[in-house]
Amino acid sequence: MSQPKKGRIIFHVDMNSFYASVEMAYEPKLKGKPLAIAGNPEERKGIVVTSSYEARAKGVKTTMQLWQARKLCPELIVLRPNFDRYRAASKEIFQILAEITRYVQPVSIDEGYMDVTCTEKHGSPIEIAQNLQKKISNELDLPCSIGIAPNKFLAKMASDMKKPMGITILRKRDISEKLWPLPIEEMYGVGEKTAKKLRTFDINTIDDLASGDPYQLKQILGINGERLQNKANGIDMRPVDPDAVHEFKSIGSSQTLPEDTIDEAEIRKLMHQLAENVERRMKRKQAAGQSVQIMIRYHDHKTITRSKKLHHFIESKSDILQFANELFQEHWNLEPIRLLGITVQDVDEKKNIAKQLDLFTYEQEAEKEKLYEAIDNLSQKYGKNLFKQLRNDDREEEQPRTSFQKDFLDDFKK
Repeated sequence: MSQPKKGRIIFHVDMNSFYASVEMAYEPKLKGKPLAIAGNPEERKGIVVTSSYEARAKGVKTTMQLWQARKLCPELIVLRPNFDRYRAASKEIFQILAEITRYVQPVSIDEGYMDVTCTEKHGSPIEIAQNLQKKISNELDLPCSIGIAPNKFLAKMASDMKKPMGITILRKRDISEKLWPLPIEEMYGVGEKTAKKLRTFDINTIDDLASGDPYQLKQILGINGERLQNKANGIDMRPVDPDAVHEFKSIGSSQTLPEDTIDEAEIRKLMHQLAENVERRMKRKQAAGQSVQIMIRYHDHKTITRSKKLHHFIESKSDILQFANELFQEHWNLEPIRLLGITVQDVDEKKNIAKQLDLFTYEQEAEKEKLYEAIDNLSQKYGKNLFKQLRNDDREEEQPRTSFQKDFLDDFKK
């Protein structure tokens, strides 16, 4: 694949079994053994965060309860997550990617996109990918897979096709052979519920989606039907945006209970923990939000989400918990609960919120929500940013994460 005169060349770099691989890099004697990272290895009720390929070969899966994993793989080695170690490794990985191009977009702690269209000095795309893979392996002792394609969607699909340590090129002319025969569930962006809907209408493969009736897809999935059909046909115009990592609209936390329960004391305890997690993330981002959402997953996997729009911005645990509890009490049907989640939505940075509030609204909000810093000499300051900013030495450095990784990286950090 040589450098084209027109068109983009996008990489999707995906670290293989990242947490387990980092532990193996620190402790080489773990290599080649079935390894799982779990939130609470000492207790039967711990949940698998990730596992090595040797463990996966025995049936061990992410989010599986530890007792189930050990039943499938009695020789399983289980470690607690080491978050500082994973963050440090992630930072080094993205520094290596940035040596190739400034167009790097992290999408989680262990994956990101690169636009290498104008990087001829580093070689052909395949040479760049090989050298990148080799450098990460040699310097950090970590495996990764790389997808090479003309857009982000195809690059993401390509990186999943060969693991671990794979390099896959997926051109538009190849999609009928390499992409379309895949089951609809394997398409990035199609979750379990969407796949179930599509299968109801006899859309079973990516090919079926690509050639489906656009009107029918819109009826089934709304505007997302058109987006997914475009991607299935290899169309994705999204740029690799290094600044996208700073954008966030919601901040949430969810956790699976050790066992399905209707015990209100246990539920209340978890609600407190989730609200605390959300508050911590809000503070880290110096942000506030104007909607609260709860998610309840029942014993039969039926899941509901309910939200409430507020007249004011909130950020504190007490406020988050108050509105989450109101929603919970209103919508819980008293059946056993498997998972709970709390999310604050319509989130923005405080410095941006300040610009939207006039003097009187600001003072009311500050007193009511305990949201803003004390107002000193307000009359001299207004019109400026009224919020104290975190000092650089107080701001925690971290890589962006997917919601799943966010939950585990923060919820288990006790």
